[in-house]
Amino acid sequence: MTPTAPDPAKPVTDVVLIGAGIMSATLGVLLKALDPALTIAVFERLDAVAAESSDAWNNAGTGHSAFCELNYTPERPDGSIDISKADKIAEQFELSKQFWASLVQAGQLPDPASFIQSIPHMSFVWGAANVAYLRKRHAALLHSPLFQGMEFSDDPAQIAAWIPLVMDGRDPAAPVAATRMAIGTDVNFGALTRALFRHLRALPGVEFHLNHEVEDFRQKDDRIWRLKVNYLGLDVSRIVRARFVFIGAGGGSLPLLEKSGIPEAAGFGGFPVSGQWLKCQNPAVIARHEAKVYGKPAVGSPPMSMPHLDTRQINGRQELLFGPYAGFSTKFLKQGSYGDLFKSIELGNIRPLLYAGARNLGLTKYLIGQVLQSPEERTAALREYYPGADPADWQLAVAGQRVQVIKKDKKEGGVLEFGTEMVTAADGSIAALLGASPGASTAVAIMLDLVQQCFPERAASPEWQAQFRALVPSFGKHLADDPALTAAVRARSRQALQLEA
Repeated sequence: MTPTAPDPAKPVTDVVLIGAGIMSATLGVLLKALDPALTIAVFERLDAVAAESSDAWNNAGTGHSAFCELNYTPERPDGSIDISKADKIAEQFELSKQFWASLVQAGQLPDPASFIQSIPHMSFVWGAANVAYLRKRHAALLHSPLFQGMEFSDDPAQIAAWIPLVMDGRDPAAPVAATRMAIGTDVNFGALTRALFRHLRALPGVEFHLNHEVEDFRQKDDRIWRLKVNYLGLDVSRIVRARFVFIGAGGGSLPLLEKSGIPEAAGFGGFPVSGQWLKCQNPAVIARHEAKVYGKPAVGSPPMSMPHLDTRQINGRQELLFGPYAGFSTKFLKQGSYGDLFKSIELGNIRPLLYAGARNLGLTKYLIGQVLQSPEERTAALREYYPGADPADWQLAVAGQRVQVIKKDKKEGGVLEFGTEMVTAADGSIAALLGASPGASTAVAIMLDLVQQCFPERAASPEWQAQFRALVPSFGKHLADDPALTAAVRARSRQALQLEA
């Protein structure tokens, strides 16, 4: 069908971004760098930027680079270690650092210390089998240039020098091991998102609207999207017309994707998971730990349950968190509705939801157990990583809400995914990001893929290709295959972002 011409009397925005989180901020800044003439409108239902999943207290802030996350390096049946996912995620995070470095160099982001800090990334395990696994993991990762410099030790004295809290009071006869990657980072994605939006809002052709909720979509033969947008402050709705729509609303993306009516949205469902942290209140304890220490989840636990004792820099203060403790809520957003899960159920996704639920009864049991945990049980989990922990020093805090993706599968009927999923219309006019971790850390890689998929002709042009490489020097290349390039881009990013060598 030939599209009809849009009505010239009604303005059409080139790009609408739904949700004021790290994904929309990254895409908006990237698109304006590629084409400064593009017009962009941003709509956020809350009264603040980065108030949901991108907020520093609502996400891990690790700068997921697979240095310490053991679920990215599974053990194969033959005992060998699969590092393919770790390589991919490490490379994606390097793309993010290159992009941020370019913006800092151009004066488009503030002092990098306001959003990124150097902090060692460590894995810590105990028990003979886990020590053997970590040793094999370390040896396997050293084959990749992305993991050069990773240290391994099974010497309690060395580990105590790295992470004294973790070793204080531990049985000296128990076998332990740790790996350490000194070039790890801590990222305050809330601060970064706000900085990106400050830059974006200052550019010509950009509109920014808080307290605005997108209620519905429709696309007519001219391929222009009509969005019904409600200004919550006055409860007044209007129609916004756009050539391209990105749904980056965190847990709220699924309901909006379903309203779009595109065939590609059929069969997707969501499983909401809430989270909690133990937050340290004792400055003396906080000062004794300077690392992100990740462990192995308990047998049968989902990947999201990776426990970590985590040094963070939030609002200019060093913080110490332990968790996450999972929970269940029918909300899709922390500031959402308890009816979100039920409203998302449609004829097209009932079957995948039921099949995925039947195949993940262990997850349901795990979540019920987490919800019913007593303070003493939470403290016991903390003491596995900090044996001398005093419960009086720790306070329970609610973290963000995540919606894990459930999608159709020809063989299984429905599968539960623990990563991120980009859903795009066949004509490239609308895209939605679903899922959770590693999410924010890989925002730049995700948005580079989105731009190439939704703007294929322009993305392939010499002009856009040159700009891609200017912003992200390793664009189009695989760092895992090129040690020299890996070293070069890391040196550039380290200097621009003022990270430790």
